[in-house]
Amino acid sequence: MKKVPIKTGSDADFFKRGVLISRALDASKPAPSKLILTFEDPSDLIKLISGARLNLFRAIKKEPGSITALAKRLKRNRSTVKRDIDAMQAAGMIIVTEKVHPGLRRIKVVCAVVEQVTLECRFT
Repeated sequence: MKKVPIKTGSDADFFKRGVLISRALDASKPAPSKLILTFEDPSDLIKLISGARLNLFRAIKKEPGSITALAKRLKRNRSTVKRDIDAMQAAGMIIVTEKVHPGLRRIKVVCAVVEQVTLECRFT
């Protein structure tokens, strides 16, 4: 598992990092493989890491499981858990894999792919 910083930043910060990666590749050096989630607007960062999503992320890290099982464990509506899982999956914090369950059913199992999330927020 990885440690992922989630922070605010500008377009200039994004492109500066892209230039550094490009220069490393041009020099035949390994590109940094660090995942960084950057949001230009702090409110977008707050939407991704709401209190409910943070609790869901902790539950997934503690014990991966199906969307239904996670919803039951957290006493939340399955559809809101699914929406939160979709957002965290799009951000690269979790993965959802499909597995065959006894009885020839398929279930989606949610697992964390990051070990630790570090939040950085700058207001200008």
